[in-house]
Amino acid sequence: MGVDGCGQMCKCILILFSALFAIVGFAMVGLGLGLRLSSGTRGLFDIDLETQEFVIFVVVLLVLGTLMLIVSICGFHGACSENISSLGVFSVLLGIMAGVEIGIGVLVFMRSQEVSQRLANLYASLYAQYVNKQDPSLGATLKIIHEAFGCCGVGGGVELFVRDTCPKIGILETFTRSNCPSVILNLFQDKAPLIMGFFLATAALMITALVCSSILSKAIKQNRQAFPVTYSAPLMF
Repeated sequence: MGVDGCGQMCKCILILFSALFAIVGFAMVGLGLGLRLSSGTRGLFDIDLETQEFVIFVVVLLVLGTLMLIVSICGFHGACSENISSLGVFSVLLGIMAGVEIGIGVLVFMRSQEVSQRLANLYASLYAQYVNKQDPSLGATLKIIHEAFGCCGVGGGVELFVRDTCPKIGILETFTRSNCPSVILNLFQDKAPLIMGFFLATAALMITALVCSSILSKAIKQNRQAFPVTYSAPLMF
């Protein structure tokens, strides 16, 4: 007999969270693999000072995306099959991710200038590599950054093939478009508390899912104690 009441509600919440983690994880792993395996960017993994931010960016995408996929699989299996072991793994990994989110938020707030400078250097590296190699994976990454920050380029003129990755704006606004390094620097230095709040809110959602996982595990244990499964001994001939 399955769980009911609060346990059933927590099961639905965990399935929803697991679906969200799966979507985000697939997107991050897909983008990371596209950048890692692309013929235009493969040589960047001979780490040097000029491409270090790029390499770290790809590694973070792959590691965090893979972790989110594992969390989603454990969440789906634990919730749908009412498997306590899977829910335990789900809770442990989710707790680690929540701790990382809190750490990143505090780091952004305490060292906003250094973080913003590294992100600006990352963008400059991505932009330079796309201009030189015109790799589709780099183009997709730039488009995401441009849309997220509402900027384009590193200052001065923007190459024609780069404009396809820029946000769609009017002709007159093209001449006053902000370059991304300055936007990133200003954003992290002026709105560091807001960014920290975003990471803390994300961590709070993860903790909510973790609490639901604990409630569901407890409900499953109580349900099994109330309705124990009995096995019949096999007939001997």
